[in-house]
Amino acid sequence: MTEGPLEWLALARGTLDRGALNRRDDAWLDAAWADPGTRVVVVEDGRALVSHEPDPALVLVPPEQAPGGERWLLGVDAAGTAYFGTSGPLPAIEGAQPSGLRRVGAVLGDRDSGLLTHVVALEHWHRNNRYCPRCGTETRTASAGHVRVCPEDGSQHFPRVDPAVIMLVTDGDDRILLARGPQWPADRRSILAGFVEPGESLEQAVAREVKEEVGLPVRDVRYLGSQPWPLPQSLMLGFTAKADGDVPLAPDPEEILDAAWYTRDELRAAIDAGDIVAPGPLSIAAQLIMRWYGGELPRMPVF
Repeated sequence: MTEGPLEWLALARGTLDRGALNRRDDAWLDAAWADPGTRVVVVEDGRALVSHEPDPALVLVPPEQAPGGERWLLGVDAAGTAYFGTSGPLPAIEGAQPSGLRRVGAVLGDRDSGLLTHVVALEHWHRNNRYCPRCGTETRTASAGHVRVCPEDGSQHFPRVDPAVIMLVTDGDDRILLARGPQWPADRRSILAGFVEPGESLEQAVAREVKEEVGLPVRDVRYLGSQPWPLPQSLMLGFTAKADGDVPLAPDPEEILDAAWYTRDELRAAIDAGDIVAPGPLSIAAQLIMRWYGGELPRMPVF
């Protein structure tokens, strides 16, 4: 297995300064919105316009062409250009197609991948958190879209992020453990994953999830990297772990339909035969598997 951290993660490539110090500066925000050089990402139900010629790129519009309503500061680039996001009907632009993160997150450039990841996460949070959880009053946006404030009790509410661990488990023969969830197609396999519970460390979550899902104790848990997964609101934290391949697998039928160990040759043969479809490059799962495999997997899907 290759040593060192994960070097490329599709949704962790943002290049902008997020401009956190400008979020409460109303004069700066108003001036930035009035600047014709400012660019806006319009998102509707998790999709934004993307052009594909010559290469996939977000379609960014000036503020005057953006729909009205709430606007969220996404960041500022090295040249001083400000980028905002807003939710509303997508403008009609010839040659552009509405696209979501699953389709284009891995093929957009670094800046655009970061912009789309950020704005999709904010849209989902604002859409589902319009009312104060304490008193039910409709909240208003603050801090350039990164806080919601209740006008009744003054409480502040911040975007929710759910940490989840995802782990590549290998045994003493350097075989990889792959499994299939109940909701997946018959040919889909991936590595194990699960949400972190209250009062639990990340390493404890890795050990608990593997034990619960396939009945294996693990050791040598090592963190390799993370990426946001705003589908809808997770942060995926990637790990490796070691297990004893001689211990019988005991999949939890509520979470795992089947699980098995694979050598590199066995995995390649299963993919070539069409028995397994591995995760696409958008996911941290694919990057962890490729790190173990030593390169791109055969027949890896583009999206």
